[in-house]
Amino acid sequence: MKLRNTLAASTALLALAGVASAETMKIGITQNNVGVDSYQTTYEKAFIAAAEANADVEAVVLDAGGDVARQIAQMEDLIQQEVDAIIIWPTNGEAVIPAVRKAKQAGIPVIVTNSNIAEAGFDFVASFSGPDNITQGARSAEIMCDKFKEMGIENEAQVVHITGQPGYTTAIERAKGFEDRLPEVCPDVTVVDTQPGDWNREKSQQVMEAFLVKYDDIDGVYAGDDNMGVGALNAAKAAGREGIIFVGATNFAVGYEAMAAGDYWGSIYQSPVDDAEAALKTAIDVLEGKDVPFLNYFDTPKITQDNMADFTKPVF
Repeated sequence: MKLRNTLAASTALLALAGVASAETMKIGITQNNVGVDSYQTTYEKAFIAAAEANADVEAVVLDAGGDVARQIAQMEDLIQQEVDAIIIWPTNGEAVIPAVRKAKQAGIPVIVTNSNIAEAGFDFVASFSGPDNITQGARSAEIMCDKFKEMGIENEAQVVHITGQPGYTTAIERAKGFEDRLPEVCPDVTVVDTQPGDWNREKSQQVMEAFLVKYDDIDGVYAGDDNMGVGALNAAKAAGREGIIFVGATNFAVGYEAMAAGDYWGSIYQSPVDDAEAALKTAIDVLEGKDVPFLNYFDTPKITQDNMADFTKPVF
C-alpha cells in the first residue's frame, strides 16, 4: 500500500492513508512524546512501516508531544473521524481516562500501548499491548542484588533511584517492581533517595550530581531506563566516583555501549520495533474479533555484561 503523508501543524498530524476499501481498517494512534528519546522515535518509524506494509490498514499517526491536554484533544479528534480503533500511548495514566471512556462510549475499541493507563480506566480498554513494567523493575532489582552478592556488599550497599516522568504509568510500575523486589532478594540493601529524571539524560545527570554531593557512599544506581542511567553514569564519571553499579531498564544503544565499555552493569532488553508491531497487531486482532488477552505482554529479558553477547545492539 502506498501511503500519503500529510502534516497539519495544529495537531502535529501525520496521516497515513492508502486507497480505502470497504475492508480497510482505519486505526488512529496518539503517542506520548516522540521527540523525547530515541525509543519513541524508533517506535513511530516501526509503526509507520508496519502500517504501510498492511494493505488493509489506513493509519492516522499523532504525537501528543508530552502534553496531556493535547493528547485528549487528539483522542477527541480521532473519535470525530470515526476511526475503527484507537491506540494510545498515554502521557498520563490517570488524566486520559475520560477521553478513553468517551471512545468506548462511541463504540471505538481502545488499545493502550507501552505504558498502561490507571486501573480505574481498565473497563474502557480492549487490550494493553506492551512490556510488563512491574516485572522489568523486579528483574532490575535481581540484577543489582546478584551483583552486590558477587561483590560481597549485599549487607551494606546503598542505592539511589532515578525514576521516569511522575504520573506516567511505566515510571510508577518500574519503580514499584524494583522497590518491592529489592527487599525480598537483598533485605539489607538500603534505597537512600529517589528522584525523577523524567526520561531525560541531562536532567538525570543533574539529579545524580546532587546525589553525589549529598551522599558520600553510593554503591548502586537504578534508573527507569538506560537513557537516564547513562546520564547518571556521566555525572559519576565527571565527579571521579568509581565502583558504582549502574542498572537500568529498556536497554538503549548508549546503555549497551556503556556495558561493553565495562562502565554500566545491566538492564532489561526491550525492542521498540516489537512494541510498535505488537500494538498494531493487537488493534487488528481486536477489530477482526480475535480472542486477545487484556494484558498482552511481550517478553523483556535481563541483559548484563555477562550475557550481552547473546543480544544485538539496540537500534535506538
